Amino acid sequence: MYKNMPLLYKYKLFFLKLIVTLLLTIIFSCSGNKKKEIVYEERSLSVIYNSALVKLKSKNYDDAILEFDEVERQHPYSVWARKSILMSSYSSYKNRDFIKAEVNLKRYIGLYPASNLVPYAQYLLAMCYYDQIIDNKRDQTAVSNAYQTFKLILDRYPDTAYAKDSYYKLIFLEDIMAAKEMNIAKTYFSLKKYIAAAKRFKNIVNNYQTTSFVPEALHRLVEVYLILGVTEEALLNARVLGHNFPDSKWYKYSYKLLEEKKLLNK
Repeated sequence: MYKNMPLLYKYKLFFLKLIVTLLLTIIFSCSGNKKKEIVYEERSLSVIYNSALVKLKSKNYDDAILEFDEVERQHPYSVWARKSILMSSYSSYKNRDFIKAEVNLKRYIGLYPASNLVPYAQYLLAMCYYDQIIDNKRDQTAVSNAYQTFKLILDRYPDTAYAKDSYYKLIFLEDIMAAKEMNIAKTYFSLKKYIAAAKRFKNIVNNYQTTSFVPEALHRLVEVYLILGVTEEALLNARVLGHNFPDSKWYKYSYKLLEEKKLLNK
């Protein structure tokens, strides 16, 4: 078949077949990955909602999300449509689809700001951020978002069931944020950028007072100010350290530094 064809034509035919094959592969691949959708079938609200609950209880989160979304699609003006937004968000959260959960929760809060379920929506939103935290050396967006949302719950809904857990989550998040700040401060210190380091250490002392990093931050300030020759500031931070953390190893380090500099009697 190909014997009498010009060489250039043979190459063109070969590449044409190759392109067609690739296109078919892409099409079939995309159709295979297409998300499951519910074929529209008119059902009563209770039938769809109960079906969604059954799927949620059996941890079939993908189908539960579809069914809760279907409640809103078929019965958009019902009270249960509102609740289905939250239930769909919860199913997405359990399925670790945090983006979909976040979008739905923000939509619910925006549409129904006076709802008595808004505190729950805010808490679930905070948990979406919280569960995306990896460590203090990575991007801090999730930490910051979680912190702001838990703080909002404490400020606006202090008497709700979510306030207590939000309080403890905030303490943990402050420790993460202080650890990140300490890492940055130490980096500046090692690069001999002492003013920048001092600003970071001060930030820990002023804004993360309940964390375990405060004693070290005070000691580091003593170190920085001694290097810069600002002895009054070094002594001031040493006194604060000694008064609040007299048994800390960091106070012992500062005491030794001041003793070496013969500044203890000042």
